[in-house]
Amino acid sequence: MENKTKRGKLIPFVLMFAVILADQLTKAFIVARYPGNGVFISDVFGNDLLWIIHVRNKAIAFSIGYGLPDAARSILFILVPFAVLIGLIVYYFKTNEFSVLQRWAVCGILGGGFGNLIDRMFRPDGVVDFISVKFFGLFGMSRWPTFNVADSSVVVCGIILFASVMFASGVHRKVKQA
Repeated sequence: MENKTKRGKLIPFVLMFAVILADQLTKAFIVARYPGNGVFISDVFGNDLLWIIHVRNKAIAFSIGYGLPDAARSILFILVPFAVLIGLIVYYFKTNEFSVLQRWAVCGILGGGFGNLIDRMFRPDGVVDFISVKFFGLFGMSRWPTFNVADSSVVVCGIILFASVMFASGVHRKVKQA
């Protein structure tokens, strides 16, 4: 039985590696085909909804921390995330509290985290972002900040993880009440 549990914990790591691979391949394609920062590539649907544009981000989400010195950025954006990702992997294997869906979501988050961490460590110009979506003026933004496959994986899997935790806690409360 223990062998089956170990296999059940390892299989979702396929998603982590798939996200890292898809993220790095798409970034390599953008960098090789469209060198330079801020290069507009295409209006995908011809209606301004989705753009492919090559930009670099030396900060984290929404360019937070862009003005920090390089040494501070290295510590905050490489060492801290690396420690968090390793901590999450350790917790993942030590706990049996995650459902199957939650394990897959955690591995999607890990894949996205490692995908961007690879850029921070090996791309001196910053993380490669290339997907730009029209945001229709919500929150005063005409376009959502440019992102990549890793960012998408972190957000989508984070929402799935959050929703599954919230749903599971609601189910547990109803079961306890019955």
